[in-house]
Amino acid sequence: MNDEPGSRSSYPKSWIERLGHAFLGEPQSREELFELLKDAEQRNILDADALQMIEGVLDVSQMQVRDIMIPRSQMIIIEIDDTLENMIPKIIESTHSRFPVIGENRDEIMGILLAKDLLAPLFYTNDQTLDLASLLRPTIFVPESKRLDTLLDEFRENHHHMAIVVDEYGGVSGLVTIEDVLEEIVGEIEDEHDVDEDANITKMKDDHYAVKALTPIEEFNEFFKASLNDEEFDTIGGLVMRKLGHLPKQDERVTINGYGFRVLHSDSRRISLLEVSLVEVP
Repeated sequence: MNDEPGSRSSYPKSWIERLGHAFLGEPQSREELFELLKDAEQRNILDADALQMIEGVLDVSQMQVRDIMIPRSQMIIIEIDDTLENMIPKIIESTHSRFPVIGENRDEIMGILLAKDLLAPLFYTNDQTLDLASLLRPTIFVPESKRLDTLLDEFRENHHHMAIVVDEYGGVSGLVTIEDVLEEIVGEIEDEHDVDEDANITKMKDDHYAVKALTPIEEFNEFFKASLNDEEFDTIGGLVMRKLGHLPKQDERVTINGYGFRVLHSDSRRISLLEVSLVEVP
C-alpha cells in the first residue's frame, strides 16, 4: 500500500470511514450493533453526541406513533365557534403555535389553526366574531401504528408539522408533531419555556414561575417561603410524581399545599420542567 504523501491512504479518514472500519465485524443483531457503537465512542471514533443521535435514529426506526403521541385528553383544542375573546387567553397560556380545531366533539377535527393566522384579524378588526373556518389549514391523520421514521419522512416531504392520531376505529386518540419525533433523535429541543441553566427557579409572569424538576424541595421552600414535605422525596419533580401517582405527561396539573404545578416538559423517563403558580385556597 502506498503511504507516501499525496496518496489517498495518507489523507485523514472521515468519522464515517472510521466507523465503517469499526463495523467490519458485521454485527448480527441490534444488541451487537449497539455494543459496536459504544465501543466506537470509547475509541474516539464517535463523540457522545453523535452516538446519542445514531442510537436515537435506531430507536425511532423501531417506534410507533402511539409511543410518543400527546393523548387525546391532553390535547389543547380550539372550538370552531369560539370567539377571539375566548381563544386568545388559551393560545397565550399554552404558548403553542398550532391547535386542532374541533366541531361538536374531539372526534370531529375541522382543521389546524396556526396562531400566526390570527394576527391579521386581531390587527385589522375589533370585532370579537371570527370566521375561523376560513383560517384553518388541512388536517393530516395518521394511525397509532405508523412507524416514526415513516412519519418523519412524510412530515419533511409534505412540509407538515402536526398530525392527528386515530385509533383502529377512526376515533381521535391524540396528536403528534415533528418536534416530538426529532426529540427522540436529538434530545429535548429548547423552546420558549427553557430557562437559565444555572437557575432552578425563574419568574415567567406575575405569579407564575418555571421550576426545574430536579430543584431540591428545600430550595423551593426557601424561595417561596413554603413548607412542602421533603422527608420522602428530595426534589420537586419527585413530589409531583408522588402526588399524581404516575409519570405525568406534558400539561398535566396538580395542586400541592396551595401551589399549582403544570408539567411543561417530560419524556418517557422523567419530568424536566414545571410551571408553578400560586393557587387561591378556600
